[in-house]
Amino acid sequence: MKLYSGVRAESLGKRYDKAPDGVWALRSVDLDVPAGRVLGVLGHNGAGKTTMLRILTTLARPSTGRAWVAGHDVVADPARVRACIGLAGQYATVDGLLTARANLELVGRLYHLSRGDARRRADELLARVALTDVADTRVDRFSGGMRRRLDLAAALVAEPPVLFLDEPTTGLDPHARNDLWALLREHIARGATLVLTTQYLDEADRLCDDIVVLDHGTVVARGTPAALKTQVGGQRFVVTLARPEQLVAARAALAAFAEHDVTEEADPVRLVVPVGPATRLVQVVRALDAAGIDATDVHRREATLDDVFLVLTRGAHRAGVAA
Repeated sequence: MKLYSGVRAESLGKRYDKAPDGVWALRSVDLDVPAGRVLGVLGHNGAGKTTMLRILTTLARPSTGRAWVAGHDVVADPARVRACIGLAGQYATVDGLLTARANLELVGRLYHLSRGDARRRADELLARVALTDVADTRVDRFSGGMRRRLDLAAALVAEPPVLFLDEPTTGLDPHARNDLWALLREHIARGATLVLTTQYLDEADRLCDDIVVLDHGTVVARGTPAALKTQVGGQRFVVTLARPEQLVAARAALAAFAEHDVTEEADPVRLVVPVGPATRLVQVVRALDAAGIDATDVHRREATLDDVFLVLTRGAHRAGVAA
């Protein structure tokens, strides 16, 4: 596969002028994703992730800034951009009246593959996403997970140099997720660029070279997963409470150890306390005991991208910005 320049954006923005006060869904976003790299885009629902992908895939025009995909301007050369990308949105868009094989062959023909090459590629991908046994079954009989796998296979039919995936593994079981990522890793190893959004932060941690965190349409952090985790502190104590009514008292008892804001989790009720490397487990246990807190579990762990996400997006409100 020929190496392409990947994805670039400069001051990319999207404004909906018909909304009250002119709502910005995206504002001043810069990107530089070289070929062979994976960029993960994180953010709460409505943070602007899908808007950004729609602009980069020519489905929406930016209000400000410019973007290039595989070296082509997304506004000036949309046809060339579409010819060299693969896209799987949040919802499967395969044709329910066609069989699985016919769906993939149709995509191959639209990308100007020969009839034989389209069939060979379809058979290869059906095997990789574990749909060979139902290759000649109409898609309207598929489960949601099966349709999702077929949709992701369709995005790969033409072996596009740039691939955009919007929450690609939502609804997939663990086996299907692992199979998909094995397929994507092979594609990336051949020089492709991948930009994806995901709700599974552990997935982004394992698979992305770089991360961009969006909040209310703006970039609030960027870097490698390791760098972002270091930025918010490397270690956490997780305290599980037996009695939810002790939450306030437990937070007060742990405040002396916290280097950043203490976060809460529900079901079970837990407090996550960012601490420095010198804080010892016995100190935390003694403080809880002295305050009469009934804790069923106390343990130390390293920071995760979940922690990064919570710290960077908690309580951020920006005037005139919406997703």
